[in-house]
Amino acid sequence: MPTPSSHAFTYDVFLSFRGEDTRYGFTGNLYKALSNKGIHTFIDDEKLQSGEEITAALVKAIEESRIAIVVLSNNYASSSFCLDELAVILDCKSKGLLVIPVFYKVDPSHVRHQKGSYGEALVKHQKRFKAEKEKLQKWKMALRQVADFSGYHFIDGDEYEYKFIARIVERVSREINRAPLYVADYPVGLVSQVLEVKKLLDVGSDDVVHMIGIHGMGGIGKTTLALAVYNLIADDFDGSCFLQNVREESNKHGMKHLQSILLSEILGEKDINLASVQRGISVIQQRLQRKKVLLILDDVDKRKQLQALVGRSDWFGSGSRVIITTRDWQLLKSHEVKRTYEVEEMNKNDALQLLIWNAFKGEKVDPSYQHVLKRVVTYASGLPLALEVIGSNLVGKSLEEWESAIEHYKRIPNDEVLDILKVSFDALGEEEKNVFLDIACCLKGCDLTEVELILRALYDNNMKHHIGVLVEKSLIKIWPGMRSVVEMHDLIQDMGRQIDQQESPKELGKRMRLWLSKDIIQVLKDNTGTSKIEIICLDLSICEKEETLEWNGNAFKKMKNLKILIIRNGKFSKAPNYFPESLRVLEWHGYPSNCLPSNFHPNKLVICKLTDSSFRSFGFHGSSKKFENLTVMNFDQCNFLTQIPDMSDLPNLEEVSFKNCESLIEVHDSIGFMTKLKTLSAEGCTKLMSFPPLNLTSLERLELSYCSSLENFPEILGKMGNIRVLELEELPIKELPVSFQNLIGLEDLHLSCEIIHLPSSIASMPELCDFSVTNCKGWQWVKSEEGEDKVGSMVSSNVDWFSALSCNLDDNFFSAGFMQLAQVRSLFLRENNFTFLPECIKEFHNLYTLDVSHCKHLQEIRGFPPKLRRFKAINCISLTSSSSSMLLNKQLHEARETEFWFPGTSIPEWFDHRSSGPSCRFWFRNKFSAKVLSLLIAPVGDKHGFDLIRPMVFIDGKAQESPFFRYRKIVRMFELDQTYLFDLEVHVYSNLFKLPLEKEWKHVEITYEGVIETSIVKATGIHVFKEESSNMEDIRFDNPYSNKEVVKDLNSSESQNYSLLKSIGLCSCKLFIGFFLLFSCFYFFYFIH
Repeated sequence: MPTPSSHAFTYDVFLSFRGEDTRYGFTGNLYKALSNKGIHTFIDDEKLQSGEEITAALVKAIEESRIAIVVLSNNYASSSFCLDELAVILDCKSKGLLVIPVFYKVDPSHVRHQKGSYGEALVKHQKRFKAEKEKLQKWKMALRQVADFSGYHFIDGDEYEYKFIARIVERVSREINRAPLYVADYPVGLVSQVLEVKKLLDVGSDDVVHMIGIHGMGGIGKTTLALAVYNLIADDFDGSCFLQNVREESNKHGMKHLQSILLSEILGEKDINLASVQRGISVIQQRLQRKKVLLILDDVDKRKQLQALVGRSDWFGSGSRVIITTRDWQLLKSHEVKRTYEVEEMNKNDALQLLIWNAFKGEKVDPSYQHVLKRVVTYASGLPLALEVIGSNLVGKSLEEWESAIEHYKRIPNDEVLDILKVSFDALGEEEKNVFLDIACCLKGCDLTEVELILRALYDNNMKHHIGVLVEKSLIKIWPGMRSVVEMHDLIQDMGRQIDQQESPKELGKRMRLWLSKDIIQVLKDNTGTSKIEIICLDLSICEKEETLEWNGNAFKKMKNLKILIIRNGKFSKAPNYFPESLRVLEWHGYPSNCLPSNFHPNKLVICKLTDSSFRSFGFHGSSKKFENLTVMNFDQCNFLTQIPDMSDLPNLEEVSFKNCESLIEVHDSIGFMTKLKTLSAEGCTKLMSFPPLNLTSLERLELSYCSSLENFPEILGKMGNIRVLELEELPIKELPVSFQNLIGLEDLHLSCEIIHLPSSIASMPELCDFSVTNCKGWQWVKSEEGEDKVGSMVSSNVDWFSALSCNLDDNFFSAGFMQLAQVRSLFLRENNFTFLPECIKEFHNLYTLDVSHCKHLQEIRGFPPKLRRFKAINCISLTSSSSSMLLNKQLHEARETEFWFPGTSIPEWFDHRSSGPSCRFWFRNKFSAKVLSLLIAPVGDKHGFDLIRPMVFIDGKAQESPFFRYRKIVRMFELDQTYLFDLEVHVYSNLFKLPLEKEWKHVEITYEGVIETSIVKATGIHVFKEESSNMEDIRFDNPYSNKEVVKDLNSSESQNYSLLKSIGLCSCKLFIGFFLLFSCFYFFYFIH
């Protein structure tokens, strides 16, 4: 299926025009305006139009353009050359070319119906080409088609020509630069809803401003629909902004924050600071009242949010559109939003598809499940979230288990849909229910490690199992990343909180959990707590936390069973007079005193976090033994804290942190002898000049980075076999002590110091596998007493990852001792000063990844590791041509699965197919080739050390899924072109090579369009390696269906569908394209046959 990605886009814009009419006027000015914006535009010279027929060069320019602007002037149709050009342009439109007509001093109806000068011209052509009726008919059809496209009409006296040109340039710029927002994995049934909302928006009417509301229950798909609509229409506006999670973000950061985001997104300006919400309102009116904007406010729950962001329609320029999603229909009425769309439950067919995808992770299902699937669809009542939860809950279950589970589901009216989710809750064990309610009420949005830490105080290590069960049943989600976050859908959270409140609907003090700020404040103020309360979690919104809270200091006295007290925001008028002995977790940010209550008996306290408080020293009133069960102590950001006292009476401590305590100058020696301590962090203590000796047999992680006065690493008094991670970033340490060898369990060592002097005894560190050094002024191998290099005395042969970035390494780094690194699998030497890679690197038999990017003095590659797969030499501007040629050796890539990135502009002669643009294609049948090599030449590279460029791959127009890559643009540019060469299977789409055997030809397209700026692509290429067992007749680089009309018809239908899919969102295409292809096939079968 041809798609907008099917073309090798050499040009952003192709200009079609009648030279004698507009070359030195309107078209010349348009070309200049486009060029000034950096838009690569093709404009032919007079010689090309002098002939009778359109040239091959001109056809190629059209095919390699992303957008065609057709300037329809008075004499355009009088030129047979122009009409041929227009016909070619319209042929390319079916392959994804965007066509924009400009009616320059010409009535569009004259073009459409061939009247006026267009009629006269066609009469003359009929006489001249009376033997070529087919050509005449093609011209007439082309004129009718182009007149129906959305374009621009210039009439003398209506507006300044430069303003008219500016509008065209703005649209072209948006088309080129806009990236779609992610919509959904399984966007079932979305297209019809998108079209309904588009009708309400009436996008074509530019003389009005419309606000529309999308409303419905939580979890029904309002946000998904809004995202899809945004992707479809955003190009039609001067600026656009999608403000997601307005309710949550306004509570966390305030309305000024959202106003700043809105203005920054639309105006393209950074760091917009607003003094107040009122000032923000004024700025929005002043800056946007003449702009045609698209603004989407997602999940609005208060009118003041609308008043601060979209107060009235006249805040925005004519043609603007505002979309508001909310659960509260009354909110829309109060804001006089008259155009609304209610997102209703899914119909049974769509619901069935969504259930199948969630339960079976694909489209195929055993026919024996059909009946039971329909029963589930009925019980779920068309709620997408319920279908996802129930489907995920039954993944991998037998038919009997499905039948048994459905018996527990009961049919519930739509206004009680929350109870549908309660079915999954009822299936939990008692402790699992409590863990779920704890998360729903207090811990949603927290880091997984933090959630585990708090829940361990209540449920011991059982909580890990309970969390796993909740994930399996889709009641919570753990979002992966640098910090794994525990999340749950709003509707599921509402369900959990509703269950919790049912325990005591009216008497707040008799509930097990208090989590609503107004409820907590009332109980603390009125002293109405009881022994029923076990958990209090107070996290005030940004506006509430500025107020000083008056409360009763004895409020905790009646809460005899209070186990968890978390206060993350808020100014309290006084300190507490009492804490109950039952307390296990005490977390109070900004604790309003410099000491704990003297009558507190913390025998059961396990976690104590008093960050950002006014403690000068956390003395324990001479009774530190009472804290003997404490496992976590955190005093981060306590800026008045000057010393860490004697902690010898706290034998169970596992985690101690006092990060960024700016006044800390002394740490008691006892901290170095805590036998159970696993994590010790003192990052950012800028006045700390020394650290006590350590003998911590259980320690796993030590963090001392950014202590800018700490010149000496602490002595290690005994063997520390459990240490795994040592962070020493941005320290003035110049050498490590001999006792450093006692860190025998060390696996990850991260250093950023001025000069590294490593002792010879480091060879006794057998577990070290990740050694990273950054931004050092130099590197000095330590020599033995005999004066010989002893690299092996510094780096264990077990090191798997070695990184020395920006360390001023020169050729001496590759001395004889360098061979002691021969066991590494990954070697990162970016931004250094050596001039060659040594021949001895051939002996690095385990080396898988080598990165020497931005080593601008590197000239020679004298040797190459035998198993190297990933090699980066990006922007190594001194690399010789002979070294570059070595990297293009055919046998090198044939023997291994490679990914190489280095300077150069050559496509190897042995490559099967080359293209001058961002796309390559081939056809295969029976079996996808075992090894396909892809090549890109463009002046781009990685922004960070681990960035990748991955193309999009389509088979018969269907986007293929990559498990390692999410489409995003690489933004780092270089002066010189870089060659990017890699094996398609290993690094992009391994599932391609498992496609079922089929005799029909399949079309494969590999494209970088949408991944990088297409105008900078110099070339792409493909090489298919031949297997002895394979038949090369099953691979073709020309279209095997080139003479079959059926392909043309199907392609035309599919490309129209793809245009809608692409506008809705590229990340959602996979499932959508499958459905549209199915529709296309039905259309072809019933209507053509």
